[in-house]
Amino acid sequence: MKLNRLNKTTAEEAVKLIESGDHVYIQGSTSIPEVLLDALAKRGDELKDVTLYSGFAVGKKEAPYCQEKFKDTFLVDSFFVSNSVRKWIAEGYGATTPCFLGEVPGLMRDGTWRVDVALINCSLPDKDGYVSFGVSADVATAAVECADVVIAQINSQMPFSYGDPVIHLSQLSAYVEVDDPLVEVPTVAPTEKEIKIGNFIASEIPDGATLQIGVGGIPNAVLRALKDHKHLGLHTEAMTDGVLPLIQDGIIDNSLKTVMPGKSVASLALGSRKLYDYMNYNKDMVFKDVAWTNNPYVIAQNPSVMAINSCLEVDLTGQICADSIGNMIYSGVGGQHDFVYGASLSQGGKSFLAFLSTTSKGKTKIKPSITQGGGVVTTRFQANYIVTEHGIVNLRGQSLPKRAKLLISIAAPEFREELEKAAAERFGYSFLRLK
Repeated sequence: MKLNRLNKTTAEEAVKLIESGDHVYIQGSTSIPEVLLDALAKRGDELKDVTLYSGFAVGKKEAPYCQEKFKDTFLVDSFFVSNSVRKWIAEGYGATTPCFLGEVPGLMRDGTWRVDVALINCSLPDKDGYVSFGVSADVATAAVECADVVIAQINSQMPFSYGDPVIHLSQLSAYVEVDDPLVEVPTVAPTEKEIKIGNFIASEIPDGATLQIGVGGIPNAVLRALKDHKHLGLHTEAMTDGVLPLIQDGIIDNSLKTVMPGKSVASLALGSRKLYDYMNYNKDMVFKDVAWTNNPYVIAQNPSVMAINSCLEVDLTGQICADSIGNMIYSGVGGQHDFVYGASLSQGGKSFLAFLSTTSKGKTKIKPSITQGGGVVTTRFQANYIVTEHGIVNLRGQSLPKRAKLLISIAAPEFREELEKAAAERFGYSFLRLK
């Protein structure tokens, strides 16, 4: 076990605690510890076989360790492919390990994944000397718990959040003081098509429901369409700017939740500076270990869980691909499966997979079969509501031929004839006899 501690120091000195053969966790969300990573990359010629675990994150730039000269120095193993390592992994230099985000802490805690060092990004200390991981409790909580060495950026730009992501300065092996702005993911104004999708979903959400909702135009369209709802709750993986108006207007008041009533619960945050400032020392927002927030049996305890997620394509049987484009791993499973399953166990719960019916290149996202090489994130056994700008259909309890008919009805009109032919060829008379 490594016991050497430097406490307050420079980034260059701090990363000297990392040795060849170490397994290093890099904090994610919008809080990648960029200053420490730049310093680590400068040691690339001194090290070998350093495994770097990276997960869900939004980076400012391509990771500095993703250079061909470092291909035997830094071995990237990503459990959710972020923009900063996507090209490196697609080129075959890095690898990705498929797993539910909610299961990653368990892989660390049971020793399946060794964690020697955790690199984190923290807030300024409170009056008692505690710092917060701020926007990223998710996997960071378990990584810090398991690591022998914890190296932190003490960042004046990081909000102090309550819940699991808190550690005392004295527990840090080394820390550096920085003023490093977090990545901002501002609210995306929904398009006309996305507004249609948002309205379809909002019409299925009852008052008193507990929301899990993601990032982007469609989730923002859903949130905008909920302005006349009452007593909504929030138990989600990612906290975004889109929820702020509903919280501030009292529409999300968490009054009917079973799990942590009165609190908005998340595992991570990604948004604008407005969100980060709102989070700072806000006891009504609680950030928890992703193993807990994404536990389907915890999720299911809340009433009428509404799980709202997106995907890349759907086949005619209801198989959902959300992590890959053919053979290329684009992102990861994240918490989609956890919340889809949790919603199915919740009294009155529903799950929604929402997407525009065509790609930016005009190709259909509803296909006869998942693109060869693509992965199934949500199985056809779990598929519930599927939504495009052309409508909303419920696949629950429907036969395969009926599912095909329903999905074709919300596909882009120009592709419906070829999808009908594919369904007739696949399912035969059982499809043809459907009116």
